[in-house]
Amino acid sequence: MEFPHKLLQQFAAGEFDSAFALLYKLSAAKECRARYSNLVDAFSKRYGEKPVAIISAPGRTEIGGNHTDHQHGRILAAAVDVDVLAAAAANGGNEMRITSHGYPEFTVNADDLSVKESERGESAALVRGIAAWFKEHGHRVQGFDAFAVSTVLSGSGLSSSAAFEIAVGNIINVLGGSGASAVDIAIAGQYAESKYFGKPCGLMDQTTSSVGGCVMIDFAEPINPIIKRVPVDLAADGLLLCTVDTKGSHVDLTPDYASIPYEMRMIARELGHEYLREVDPSDFYGKIAMLRKTCGDRPVLRAMHFFEEDSLVPRQAKALEESRIEDFKRMVVSSGLSSFTKLQNIYSTTDVNQQGLSIALAASEEILSGKGAWRVHGGGFAGTILALVPEELKSEYEEKLNAIFGEGSCHFLTIRPAGGIEVKPGIHADAGI
Repeated sequence: MEFPHKLLQQFAAGEFDSAFALLYKLSAAKECRARYSNLVDAFSKRYGEKPVAIISAPGRTEIGGNHTDHQHGRILAAAVDVDVLAAAAANGGNEMRITSHGYPEFTVNADDLSVKESERGESAALVRGIAAWFKEHGHRVQGFDAFAVSTVLSGSGLSSSAAFEIAVGNIINVLGGSGASAVDIAIAGQYAESKYFGKPCGLMDQTTSSVGGCVMIDFAEPINPIIKRVPVDLAADGLLLCTVDTKGSHVDLTPDYASIPYEMRMIARELGHEYLREVDPSDFYGKIAMLRKTCGDRPVLRAMHFFEEDSLVPRQAKALEESRIEDFKRMVVSSGLSSFTKLQNIYSTTDVNQQGLSIALAASEEILSGKGAWRVHGGGFAGTILALVPEELKSEYEEKLNAIFGEGSCHFLTIRPAGGIEVKPGIHADAGI
């Protein structure tokens, strides 16, 4: 940690440029220096001149394993070069005070970490829940001041909530000298989101943001996930990673999201298990006729998706490891087709006239067929799709998709090798592990 004036001198002298090159491949050093300087200056104006830690937590993109994590399945995901960036310092008290750019300050008392029904759905609930997890696991939790800015836009499909959770977890970890691992911090974020914020979720978003890089994660034992880094260099294969924001509203979609794990577990329980990962696929396929009667057709289809998607993920990872990019692209398209036809999370049946994701996928197929790849991104029903776009088609793809959904709908990203970290001169790709 350094005093703000010292950090400003280091930014100006280029001492953080190697860190910037690692975290933000598409951004110039000058742009990064200005962003970090503005952050530190904003912190100083709000909370005074005292030693601060600079914390960065990335957004994430889902590449494979759509809706498999909550069934203890496998996923393939990657951290990307947008982040929640925070300057934080201990304040010597028991108040955790956070100001995010454009939002009023909120405060959480570190001496009262019980669940507050009045905070459901609010950022304060996430902070309180993360602090509670740290305290329950024997870590030091103290008051702090933090100022945060974010390039992970809310509703962008890149999990701004997970990035915020990992940023908060790292603030508590760094300021308290706790030594919690990246996986610990991810679990703390999931705990807070599920128990305090009121949104049941898997562990994919938090783990990917916390660990960084492109990773295959096996959630057979959720509290001890198996994490494997997967080498990937899309640029070497002439591909660009792009998310397309269809500008669809997520309002009133909670029942749609909740129906997926509910129906998958309905099938698992009918077969004597709690989660689909515990079910023998041959047992499932041998009892489809019975399951259609007891559970209904959509739960059966969603279970089919799980088994197909869960087995696809390690094959995707192997294709990347062996540089079989054409096979990998075909598997991405296959994954997306399974989400559309079996998982059925492309649009809400409560409003079939709102099908932005369907339009985006159809337009992507028309442009990228035989050349790139496309699939739903994240939870689905509204929001974003993921596309792998050949460099030579970038202008055409961006122009056509922006014409449909509005300027700025296409976001081109790079995979970030480091997860949630304290940003210092000379950090390396494994800093967040």
